[in-house]
Amino acid sequence: MIRLNPAVEAELEDLQRLSYSYFEHEVNPVNGLVADKTAQNWPASIAATGFALAAYPVGVARGFISRAAAVERTLQTLRFFSTSPHGPEPDATGYQGFYYHFLDMQTGRRAWHCELSTVDTAFLLAGALTAAAYFDAHTDVEQEIRTTAYALYRRVNWHWAQDGGRPSPMVGTRKAGFFSIGGKVMTKRYCFTYWRSARRPTRYLIMTFSHGARRTDGKAIMDTTTFTLDRCSRHQLSHIWIDFRGIQDSYMRDKGSDYFENSRRATHVQQRYAIDNPLKFKGYGANCWGITASDGPGPETIKIDGIERQFFNYVARGVPFGPDDGTLAPWAIVSSLPFAPGIVLPVIEHLIHTLHLKASNRYGFKATFNATYPVSSANPCGWVSPWHYGIDQGPIVLMIENYRSELLWRLTCQSPYIVSGLRRAGFAGGWLQKSP
Repeated sequence: MIRLNPAVEAELEDLQRLSYSYFEHEVNPVNGLVADKTAQNWPASIAATGFALAAYPVGVARGFISRAAAVERTLQTLRFFSTSPHGPEPDATGYQGFYYHFLDMQTGRRAWHCELSTVDTAFLLAGALTAAAYFDAHTDVEQEIRTTAYALYRRVNWHWAQDGGRPSPMVGTRKAGFFSIGGKVMTKRYCFTYWRSARRPTRYLIMTFSHGARRTDGKAIMDTTTFTLDRCSRHQLSHIWIDFRGIQDSYMRDKGSDYFENSRRATHVQQRYAIDNPLKFKGYGANCWGITASDGPGPETIKIDGIERQFFNYVARGVPFGPDDGTLAPWAIVSSLPFAPGIVLPVIEHLIHTLHLKASNRYGFKATFNATYPVSSANPCGWVSPWHYGIDQGPIVLMIENYRSELLWRLTCQSPYIVSGLRRAGFAGGWLQKSP
């Protein structure tokens, strides 16, 4: 466990507690579903719900919630997914073990004709496996958590998502089509996770980290000789659950590195880009950065000081290849704590004490801010998103905890499915070598 300056410890504790409280209040206590964001009448997201399942053990460990209350909330959530309508009907909750990206907060049915999402299902399952590892008491309720979490994991038919070329009509589409992140069904330009058999090669698979992601120019974004960041989320979300320090697959063995080191260097790329600030946005600097897929002030094009600026709403921002419109995401900074605390802690302090981004916000940092976008107030942050998002709050809670105690990483080491999945994906060495 890291020994921190008491003032820093208190600051992180307060930010973690505020961020965690999102999962206490933006939830339907009947079914455990967590709202995607704080907008009125907004649906739940399965990713936010998965982050909540992983956050409840942190809440218990930090005294934010009692173990009994966390057990009750966890079990309600897992029971809902276990018994919810699951099939080819267009308003079902899921199909083939996958779940729809957005669900109605009250009914739990598919919202907005959204897609079945493999990656968001993975976040949901990662939360369920975290709960199964943490709630290990020999009681009926904690045994039910483990049994139900494992059953949900085993039900997912990853091969159905990968095989056959064309997805079934009931899968649903958005503009991008079926949301797959590997195999034959691949409609996105990139993937930041990939899948390998974890228990039975004919069916069950597990999330690890991708070295196959590519930039539009065809170069690997994970190449340890270039260390480009592209988007923070690619370097963080898998690391929430898996401690990549010292374990390697064949790709990283060839490079003499590992994914944790790659992400550490990529965090420094973010800071270097902000210092250089090639597009001359306001506020960027050594203690102010964090560019990733996030909410924004657009879409709008405005001429500012003679320069025509294009601002986006929700878009996959990235550096050094863009897009970049001056929008920064505090969650991306905090979630980099385990990689590079020496450059991250000063940014957190700047956001809190200079920009006052945490002041008067119920759940800590809001999603994003943009000092370049013109606003009428004298706020040094400029435009600030009106929303909190569950998928931002979760990484803040969980990566602060990994930095403070490595709790999530220690729980993952105890999960037989994740350990088996990593080994089948070709990972070896480090802590994985010592696991049973």
